[in-house]
Amino acid sequence: MFSVEVRDRIMIGHSLPDPFFGPAQAMHGATFVVDVAFFRESLTRQNVVVDIGAALTVLNETLKPLNYKNLDTLPQFEGVLTTTEFLCKYIFDAMALAARTGKLGADAADLAKIRVTLHETDLARASYEGALA
Repeated sequence: MFSVEVRDRIMIGHSLPDPFFGPAQAMHGATFVVDVAFFRESLTRQNVVVDIGAALTVLNETLKPLNYKNLDTLPQFEGVLTTTEFLCKYIFDAMALAARTGKLGADAADLAKIRVTLHETDLARASYEGALA
């Protein structure tokens, strides 16, 4: 299987108000390096997996409303524990929608799967991977 991966980053603030999270219950910041990998069984007629420029643009557009924001104050996250894993799925959903609607190029709807990885530090990361079919 072929893959192409693009990267961006965001800085956010949030709290995780559940005893499970110990000190992370309090407001804190995070800088995430965000990797999005696109997979397909065979290359397009242009011999690519996906239009890298379009992928970078869509990823940036997806992250921009979150960057330098307190996620606790955003309406779409009201009452939600915005864990790294949750944010992976949130970004995946946006990238998958972009693939299905042509924002990643005409052939992007034929992608096999997408994986979103958020790197919290050099020691910890989380990801979400799903098929597009």
